[in-house]
Amino acid sequence: MAKKNKPDSRGIVYSTDPGFIQRQEEAELPALTSAQQKLKVMLETKHRAGKAVTVVYGFVGKNEELELLGKQLKNYCGSGGSVKDGEIIVQGDQRDKVLQYLHKSGFTAAKKMG
Repeated sequence: MAKKNKPDSRGIVYSTDPGFIQRQEEAELPALTSAQQKLKVMLETKHRAGKAVTVVYGFVGKNEELELLGKQLKNYCGSGGSVKDGEIIVQGDQRDKVLQYLHKSGFTAAKKMG
């Protein structure tokens, strides 16, 4: 027996909002070269049980490219991490190594304080 309420790609099954409009898949993002990317590298400890992680924000492009860049950064730094919600997370305070790799790869990146 088939389910009546099948979730869409975002997991939405039903909405009680009278103004809710079901959006189709977002249009493909424009491809930016690595020199056009303006990335921000930041150290965070919030919501991570006091552990420090290096986060890279601002990547514009396909999810596959973001995953590949995240894997390359983790390998270069020799640590673990993940790619979630358009951010690259590298375990530990790796800001200098991450910036060095991004500049070497042709990205425009800056350290962000805060």
